[in-house]
Amino acid sequence: MITYIKESIDELRNNVTLPTRSESSNLMVIVAVFSILFALATWGVDSVFSKLIQLYFDKVLN
Repeated sequence: MITYIKESIDELRNNVTLPTRSESSNLMVIVAVFSILFALATWGVDSVFSKLIQLYFDKVLN
């Protein structure tokens, strides 16, 4: 276990490179835009299914 931790720390120090501040900002904007689009799509599908279920039960109960 100790060897694994030491090798992990060594790999982080020598092999991992972090993106620059501008790259991070660009990626953050992309993630935010896609998150908003996905949330809107989910809301839309949920609204359509809600209306369909409501119509179905209105027809069945009446």
